[in-house]
Amino acid sequence: MVFVMQPKQKLLLASLAVVSLVVAACAGNQTSNQGGTTGTANPAATTAPSNLSGSVLIDGSSTVFPISEAMAEEFQKVNPNVKVTVGSSGTGGGFKKFCAGETDITGASRPIKPSEVELCKKNNIEYVELPVAFDGLSVVVNPKNEFVKCLSIDELKTAWEPAAQGKIKTWNQIKSDFPNKPLALYGPGTDSGTYDYFTSVIVGEEGKSRGDYTASEDDNVLVQGVASDVNAMGFFGYAYYVQNKDKLKLVAIDGGKGCVDPSPETIQNGTYTPLSRPEFVYVNKKSLDRPEVEAMAKFYVAPENAKLVEEVGYVALPASFEEKIAARIAERKTGSVFQGKGSTKDVKLEDLL
Repeated sequence: MVFVMQPKQKLLLASLAVVSLVVAACAGNQTSNQGGTTGTANPAATTAPSNLSGSVLIDGSSTVFPISEAMAEEFQKVNPNVKVTVGSSGTGGGFKKFCAGETDITGASRPIKPSEVELCKKNNIEYVELPVAFDGLSVVVNPKNEFVKCLSIDELKTAWEPAAQGKIKTWNQIKSDFPNKPLALYGPGTDSGTYDYFTSVIVGEEGKSRGDYTASEDDNVLVQGVASDVNAMGFFGYAYYVQNKDKLKLVAIDGGKGCVDPSPETIQNGTYTPLSRPEFVYVNKKSLDRPEVEAMAKFYVAPENAKLVEEVGYVALPASFEEKIAARIAERKTGSVFQGKGSTKDVKLEDLL
């Protein structure tokens, strides 16, 4: 028996064939886009292959936390099979975990200390230091404060030095022109790299300040404290001011050459002094042998991801730094460029890379 195809059946089969070809073509285009070779795929995809899997543990500085959180979120969009966990236990607390081998990457708002170098060495933890941004440590007051617009280094020292404890209790004790109103201070805890840096450049001795202030390793707690207390003054990373402009009033700082507000321009060009500083992540060298960790490290410093640094309120590193920083990962260059150089306030990052 011979089957004879009717005209309507011929038309139906032809239509199905066309549909099949279109579907196949679309599938081919989707495959190409996922590979990052055609289409409008996220340019960040070139920094990490989309077939990665595994996990990355990140902890450390609350100041660096917004950068790490933004990087982790975008990285996981490109690499959905990699789980990136980001914590915030402070620079000092982060180094304790990192040097014990508990995390792959730790954020730091200051270079690693000699005592932390020894702890890592004791536990056979080698690390690669990566600068990731510039920050301008910001001094803030309550928006209802109408008398504070600028503070000198000496005035900040008067408020925060150890000798001020129990003695400097009112604003007019900082400056006679200020009113006789109670002074309420908010700042990072002693595990914070921001605390270390502030005390170093303002008080003159790292890790030393008055103890009778409201302390927290969570910068959002400090933001809320200053925002709800008309007599408050606090300090933390610039990003937390940017994210809460409507709740806070920025104080200009006179570092000896007049009053300067922190801004992306003054932080990068160094005129916001002495409170401008680099921010870092440290990567466990052994962890870098895992493709997902190496990809995450590269993602932090990829030129196309500089916008993420700026979006969370920090200042991206100059393009001239990019190749040198990427080379530290490729070469597995361990140790700190600041080792034996003192505080970051005493040297320029570009001279060390």
